[in-house]
Amino acid sequence: MFNLNQWLVLVVCLLAILKAEGLFVNITYVRNAVARGAVCLDGSPPAYHLHRGSGTGINSWLIQLEGGGWCNNVTNCLSRMHTRLGSSKKMVENLAFSAILSNKKQYNPDFYNWNRVKVRYCDGSSFTGDVQAVNPATNLHFRGARVWLAVMQELLAKGMRNAENAVLSGCSAGGLASLMHCDSFRALLPMGAKVKCLSDAGFFLNTRDVSGAQYIKSYFKDVVTLHGSAKNLPRSCTSRLTPAMCFFPQYVARQIRTPVFILNAAYDSWQIKNILAPRAADPYGKWQSCQLDIKNCQPNQLKVMQDFRLEFLSAVIGLGRSSSRGMFIDSCYTHCQTETQTSWFWQDSPILNRTTIAKAVGDWVYDRKLFQRIDCPYPCNPTCHHRVFTPQDAPPI
Repeated sequence: MFNLNQWLVLVVCLLAILKAEGLFVNITYVRNAVARGAVCLDGSPPAYHLHRGSGTGINSWLIQLEGGGWCNNVTNCLSRMHTRLGSSKKMVENLAFSAILSNKKQYNPDFYNWNRVKVRYCDGSSFTGDVQAVNPATNLHFRGARVWLAVMQELLAKGMRNAENAVLSGCSAGGLASLMHCDSFRALLPMGAKVKCLSDAGFFLNTRDVSGAQYIKSYFKDVVTLHGSAKNLPRSCTSRLTPAMCFFPQYVARQIRTPVFILNAAYDSWQIKNILAPRAADPYGKWQSCQLDIKNCQPNQLKVMQDFRLEFLSAVIGLGRSSSRGMFIDSCYTHCQTETQTSWFWQDSPILNRTTIAKAVGDWVYDRKLFQRIDCPYPCNPTCHHRVFTPQDAPPI
């Protein structure tokens, strides 16, 4: 049980976090996009939240692409279209901006006064789909690539065309999208602009699950096929590999010409639950307790996770050396670290080489210092904030 002093510390910390998340930004719907077929799964308009920059950040833009997985068949796309991940009608009108989107220097020292945008995710394909036909029986629209372009065009008209600095970032499926669209984002902006891309928890690994099946490869193939994504994936990859393989960053990132920063947990909690030990590979739920809390993992499970880490690191290192590619690979059991204040920039944030994520990313964006660090194996890093889940948390794919 907590004693009084522990409760007081907890209350003070919660109040501080609430203060850090004190900015709420109104939603903007791109209504003129509907006529161009740039719509969410249910046919509703795309949406974003924009908080204007000021002072030295007036011509700097940070675009954060929302995450939220994918849908790989009609059934789960139909379920998705009745949520905020498939319909702008279901999105909250006022969204909290914190961490990398915070407007307070003490919580976001390098980007607090930039134009900061949260692009809402409602297409289920990491903004890559484009199927013209709409089945009247389902009314599902697969138009992620059109949504991407429509939102970018509106932001360009609202001042991004004058950008001197721009960062395309995203978390999870949004982190994957930030890689897929990195070079095309750069092409939209002025020639003299400094443009970079940050992928947070978007480096999904092509590997076999605990049963030996290639579950995630099959899943991504279904996503690409259903959404008609092939023509919108990087041609530097699709000219060499099948489109489904080009949904994996390990086959795409090396050819990206724009500077990229890869931020990822080597024991990414989403990937452990959905790629390494998905429900289909664990019918008796032997991995469930381990997935909820890494401290519950049995020695044999930790061995499997250590092997996963080594394979993950091999894929990242396999991209080759680069003087422009940043890297922060920690050994935390978590997923998405730019959108949570306590992991982004806080008194006890995770650190590598005495450096927080916010400092590493900021130094890289501003060319102060190139950060390329890989953490030691779990459980060596005491600064990690390991995620602890409940059985009621979002079910795996």
